[in-house]
Amino acid sequence: MPKYYEFKIAGYYLYFTSHCIIECMHVHASDRKLTESGSAKFFVREDGDTVLQNRGIINLP
Repeated sequence: MPKYYEFKIAGYYLYFTSHCIIECMHVHASDRKLTESGSAKFFVREDGDTVLQNRGIINLP
């Protein structure tokens, strides 16, 4: 089950799956409703760097 913040952080909702057996640790960001479709998707590397996999449909400031 995804974990998410019910409030926006820096203008975006953030949510993630704490344990995913299919993919490595990743975070979704959305400026709208909390859904996977249309959200940006970032993979988090072991060193803390992130890699954008899907830009999604979000409004950038």
